[in-house]
Amino acid sequence: MSQINADQLSTMISHAVAPSFLLTAIAALVSILIARMTRVTDRLRNLNQIADDDVARGWLKADVSRLKRREILLNQSLHLVVTSGIAIAVLLLFGFVASLVGYRHEPGAGILFVVALVLLVGSLLRFLQDIRIALSEHDHHG
Repeated sequence: MSQINADQLSTMISHAVAPSFLLTAIAALVSILIARMTRVTDRLRNLNQIADDDVARGWLKADVSRLKRREILLNQSLHLVVTSGIAIAVLLLFGFVASLVGYRHEPGAGILFVVALVLLVGSLLRFLQDIRIALSEHDHHG
């Protein structure tokens, strides 16, 4: 029985390569999203400090609603990608535990991998929406 477990563990280690790379990509995306969210939040704070009677800079406040929309999209993207990362970590944990106790890990791992990819796609779609808003003509006024 210990030979079967060793074979299953060896198989699980080879199957862990793709999820591990995906986890690395997810960590990089989290970093990018946090940096973008920080910039948007800082800009919102700066715009909110402009007095309502400031005629010279008052027109800048028109950008507040667009920035709030970006903040929401980035927040949703961040939640989805972190949840995807959790699914990948659970996949790896589940796979190794199942292998150690002698069960097949492939069916459950496959389901968790699909769930993680669906969450990642959702995150990327929200990120794409933010990119489209960020590249609108508002940013080209100087």
